[in-house]
Amino acid sequence: MAKTTPTKDTYNRQDLLLFHIGTRQLFAINVLKMKEIIPYEPLNKLPGSHPAVVGIARLRGHPLTVIDLAATIGMRPISNHSDLSPYSIIISEFSRTLQGFLVSKVERIISLDWKDILPPPRASGHASYITGVTRIDDQLVEIIDIERALNSVAPYEEPHDQTFDLDPGLLEQLQQKLVLVVDDSSLARKQVTRTLDMIGLGYITALDGKDALHKLKALQEEERTVDLIISDIEMPEMDGYSLTRELRKDQALSSIYILLHTSLSGAVCSENAQASGADAALTKFVTEELTAAVLKGLALDQ
Repeated sequence: MAKTTPTKDTYNRQDLLLFHIGTRQLFAINVLKMKEIIPYEPLNKLPGSHPAVVGIARLRGHPLTVIDLAATIGMRPISNHSDLSPYSIIISEFSRTLQGFLVSKVERIISLDWKDILPPPRASGHASYITGVTRIDDQLVEIIDIERALNSVAPYEEPHDQTFDLDPGLLEQLQQKLVLVVDDSSLARKQVTRTLDMIGLGYITALDGKDALHKLKALQEEERTVDLIISDIEMPEMDGYSLTRELRKDQALSSIYILLHTSLSGAVCSENAQASGADAALTKFVTEELTAAVLKGLALDQ
């Protein structure tokens, strides 16, 4: 098959899988995080597992954990229903892991512009697991923060004992650098900034591409800039690809090293990242790999 070059529309559009989890409300996830959809079959429940874990399924002989997505985000569990036979399991891959999410009904795949995805309103309950919202046929669609949902079942363990044996001269150079971390997920920002803390790097954070541009302009007014940007790809209003293209068009900011740090797996993300103008792409989240990528981006890996 011939290799295809990503087009501008590739970057500007987001493909979403729409589904229900026991109510009329429509939810969605990025299609790139979806491996496939399989019908529900009775599962073996693991003793002592998290209440949201429905059981273990097998995908071509490989076991994977199936999670009740409704229960995970604080809604009424759909796995409590007496008949689950019409339900489906969305097999998802991100952040180097494979898992299944139980949903009551899969609707369809839609494609829309990134600009049509807006940040969610601040709220508690299941809305705190929503990373963006949009409207399809006058119906509200809530895009689930799958990373945060999964973290509620299998929490990220902070590397309390992890240290890096860095040369004192290198540490002194790091303390003079400034990094911009761009991610709409509070969990992802915490993971990245903790790594930067461990190697003595100063940083500022932004919630999405638009917020990042605003903060970079504010730094320019103070005659300051950042030495490296670590940005997520999937973000409402302005995604990582669009942010990269905007920066490459700005003469004063075009030389900043941009590392796209994403939960999406696969070569497609790396190819799109490179074509958009990013210097590198890295799949979340391995502390050592992020540290190495940051040092390389700052030309301090020698």
